[in-house]
Amino acid sequence: MFPRLRVLPLLVLLAAAACDEGPPPVSTKDHAEGLYLKGTAEYLQGQFEASLKSFEAMKQLVPNDSRLPAARGEVYLSMGRLNEALAEFEFAVKQDPRRSTNWSRLGFIQAQLGRVPEAQSSLRKAIALFPHDFNALEALGELHLKKGEHDEAVRHFTLASAAASGEAKSALLMRALDVLGQQKRYDEVLTRARKAVDEGIRSPEVLSTLGDALVRAGKLPEAASAYQEAASRSPRDPTLWELVGEIHMRLDKPGDAIAAYKESLRVKDRAVVHVALARIHLAMDNRPAAEDELTAALESVSGKDTRELRELAELLATLGRKPDALRILTSLSAEPDHVKDAELQLTTARLARELKDTAVLQAACARATAADAGVKKCP
Repeated sequence: MFPRLRVLPLLVLLAAAACDEGPPPVSTKDHAEGLYLKGTAEYLQGQFEASLKSFEAMKQLVPNDSRLPAARGEVYLSMGRLNEALAEFEFAVKQDPRRSTNWSRLGFIQAQLGRVPEAQSSLRKAIALFPHDFNALEALGELHLKKGEHDEAVRHFTLASAAASGEAKSALLMRALDVLGQQKRYDEVLTRARKAVDEGIRSPEVLSTLGDALVRAGKLPEAASAYQEAASRSPRDPTLWELVGEIHMRLDKPGDAIAAYKESLRVKDRAVVHVALARIHLAMDNRPAAEDELTAALESVSGKDTRELRELAELLATLGRKPDALRILTSLSAEPDHVKDAELQLTTARLARELKDTAVLQAACARATAADAGVKKCP
């Protein structure tokens, strides 16, 4: 019995000793790695000052860690402290010259600081190390664009799009298409947009651009299809369905136009769409339906859209409510933003003359002649 009684106190003593020892010490390497992860998480959360402090603490432990300059550089870049970011990435490329991202970020910063030749050199080094660096390709494209080198800009934006994925692929392609559009190179816009869609880049922006190009080329059925797909991929944009409706009207397909306009109204109730529907009903000799649409237009009018108000005034005049139409035009033509719109002033003057409103007629005529010296005779 005595040996057994002595075992219990011994176990208690061993357990107490184990508790006194505490957790094993953390190595310097593990501590530094923890600080790196902490600093990265703080950076991603937008806690830039805290992130810099974590990276500084890490530097005290492992001053030669090649990840530190780039990590600190990214933080400074996000803070808009370009000169400090530049210094960090200049050190980063010296420490790790084979890392393409270091050269890419350095080139981007140099470009922001207006150091164009240096930026081009850095970006080309990044691409030489990693040809699919779409950030470097995009930055080079922007530099070429600033220098007026449009073909090179388009080439680099296209290469960047090919290297990118997700939403960036479409956005970069749109940069190329926008440059071509600004240069009025519409045939190239059509060719490239059609090719992109065929290859699976079917974002609303690319499809809309294709639709625009097809309209210019007179290919209306294809344009309607492009806009319709764009509308289906952009459920919050009512204007795309409106474009589909307009094309169907030009193709003399009122039934398809009505269906498209109704889809637009499902997205957002807008007066201009009700006006368009009213015109279709008038063309089909359905005056009651047109008047219903006029009522809906008046209920949904925002009062801020010039196009909306002008079209509403025109519809009111067509349906015999000319005094109401003149009230809208009188108010609109007197606004400071529209006093130099000679066409609007002449439209107002014509209706004022018809309704024998001398005051509005004279005011509109005066504004029309002041806005356009070519207006020799006012209604």
